Amino acid sequence: MKIELKHAEPLDNNIDELAKTLITRFGLVPRKKDATAKFHKLILELYERKKQANKERKPEIAVMPVEEMGIFAGIKRQTMYDHLRRWLDLNILKKTSFVANGKVVIGYELNGNNLEGAFRKAEVVVRNHLEQSFKLIEELQNEIKKEKIKAASAQSNMSEEQPDQQHFP
Repeated sequence: MKIELKHAEPLDNNIDELAKTLITRFGLVPRKKDATAKFHKLILELYERKKQANKERKPEIAVMPVEEMGIFAGIKRQTMYDHLRRWLDLNILKKTSFVANGKVVIGYELNGNNLEGAFRKAEVVVRNHLEQSFKLIEELQNEIKKEKIKAASAQSNMSEEQPDQQHFP
């Protein structure tokens, strides 16, 4: 998993600009310079579907197949699959399946009741990653201390084994 948080500020307070900023801050923008994916449109559509699903009490409304996700983002299905990994790693989206017209439909939906709920899941992932990193830092510091103590102890033992030799003229 590669977490890339970026600093970005919205230029103004319109919905598209705020959504673009959010996507950028969580590192969900395409990594290639010439990429054309419009993930801000996708996140807004996922949010609208989740709201409607909650309102109508029909959870299947919130689920979007990858093909549709690609259409909203303006990219091909396979490209959407490539980008989807980051969304899933951060727990912003979750994979869901349901039966419609006798067929099993597999898709993705926001992993929360709204945008904030979904991005709070990402916050937990980032926080857990940082906690694990700080545990590694602590372990590294302890190992460094142990090595220094061992080295000092070994040096001390060598000095005791070889008493000072006196030189006589």
